[in-house]
Amino acid sequence: MLGLMQDWPLLCHKIIDHAAIQHGEREVVSRSIEGPVHRTNYREVRARSLKLAQALERDGYRLGDRIATLAWNTWRHLECWYGIMGIGAVYHTLNPRLFPEQIAWIMNHAEDKLIFVDLTFLPIIEAIADKVQSLEKVIVLTDDEHMPESKLPNVVAYESWLNRVDGDFRWKEFDEKTAAGMCYTSGTTGNPKGVVYSHRSNVIHALVSAQPDALGLAANETILPVVPLFHANAWGISFTAPMAGAKLVMPGGRMDGEGIYEMLDNEQVSFSAAVPTVWLMLLQYLEETGKKLPHLKRVVIGGAACPRMILQKFQDDYDVTVFHAWGMTEMSPIGTVGSVKPQFSSLTGEKRLDLQEKQGFAPFSVEMKITDDENNEQPWDGRSFGRLKVRGPAISSSYYGGDGKEQFEEDGYFDTGDVAHIDKHGYMQITDRAKDVIKSGGEWISTIDLENLAVGHPEVAEAAVIGIAHPKWDERPLLIIVKKAGCEPEGKDILKFMEGKIAKWWMPDAVSFVEEIPHTATGKIQKIELRKQFADYVLPTAV
Repeated sequence: MLGLMQDWPLLCHKIIDHAAIQHGEREVVSRSIEGPVHRTNYREVRARSLKLAQALERDGYRLGDRIATLAWNTWRHLECWYGIMGIGAVYHTLNPRLFPEQIAWIMNHAEDKLIFVDLTFLPIIEAIADKVQSLEKVIVLTDDEHMPESKLPNVVAYESWLNRVDGDFRWKEFDEKTAAGMCYTSGTTGNPKGVVYSHRSNVIHALVSAQPDALGLAANETILPVVPLFHANAWGISFTAPMAGAKLVMPGGRMDGEGIYEMLDNEQVSFSAAVPTVWLMLLQYLEETGKKLPHLKRVVIGGAACPRMILQKFQDDYDVTVFHAWGMTEMSPIGTVGSVKPQFSSLTGEKRLDLQEKQGFAPFSVEMKITDDENNEQPWDGRSFGRLKVRGPAISSSYYGGDGKEQFEEDGYFDTGDVAHIDKHGYMQITDRAKDVIKSGGEWISTIDLENLAVGHPEVAEAAVIGIAHPKWDERPLLIIVKKAGCEPEGKDILKFMEGKIAKWWMPDAVSFVEEIPHTATGKIQKIELRKQFADYVLPTAV
């Protein structure tokens, strides 16, 4: 017997329809690439998205065509998303922080036919366009007044292209499992892999992430997604914010501490989301200027493990509640959020920070388990480490083109590549990437724990830990440090600071100071490059 409910397909354009109908006057504020702050609302975003869909169809683009974007977070980028999806085409967000050769490879792999590009990134496309065989058209996200000279064929300013149609258009209808978007992993090892989101998965993820114990978004919020749209749908906020009717503030291309502060303060932002490096820049700016955050209430920190120091400063110095989160491009991306369950609501001080350092528990629709190297499931006791595996309706079942088949298991679980433990309350804590964990004397040492502890030293700007070969213990940790400007800490000072806070056998065998630590295009520490850099390093304990 089947239920007698209407068949209402979960299509992404229904989100912007709802926002326009129920929250039409709610603002979408952007720092434009041209400079000034631009103001629009959900009703206008929907109207212009309809024009964009109409213009795409007029130019011959159809269901399933891949259409790329290379752009910052602005209202125009948001319009592109909904317009592309509205005809059943597939938005493909490109990461401008990749090397141009990587961007060209990804565009060829995805077979992108058209690209919407910000002024900032037009030189990248000019340099690689002839290497992308499928590319037919380039649309620059600006108006005629700001349109630069370009030798590219079939290049046009966005506003003039959009104004060639009248907006009298209806969204296309198709199966909710139709592809809606693509995002490629950063590809720290091998070529990047393509993740393909469906309309159904995007809508389900938005519904899940809006829950109070996830992102908890509502119409009375003002939201600043510092995390870019090209990082897994801005962590889904590009769907969740209009679904909730929240005011949306977009930072454009200015991502420094002062620029982020201006948007937070001027627009009275109550909620924001970004990776730890962004928050470090903001906190440094606040310390230098003495400014406060009177409007900001909550921040979500993900993309990399959050140092305890950031949690503490936000909460103690600025009265901002921090939610530690974890996820992946392959998960749309939210996997866990560090909300506080009722049994821990009375925790304060260090004990509360201990809880918040964990990445949190999974919302409904995300199933998790940890297994050892023989695929034996490990207990949720907060101690047993294992490979973290996940499944759910907004989690990849394969990569585009069939790459990386070894990560997808027969029972539907996806091997995240992370090593973690889960406690009896369901709180998960990442201890490492499987390829980065240090195996010393048959036991595992978490590089993430060591890095976060070292960053708590007042004279340390950034820290990384890698395993170095050892004749007795197989591997031992080397702590790599970037000093804060104007500071000259010694290695022994940092190690002394760490004493008593970790097991003795976890203590790094040595400290090395560098000017800069390499990062991936998504801002994560690039351990593979550090291992190359220190390939010939000999630990003093190994001599």
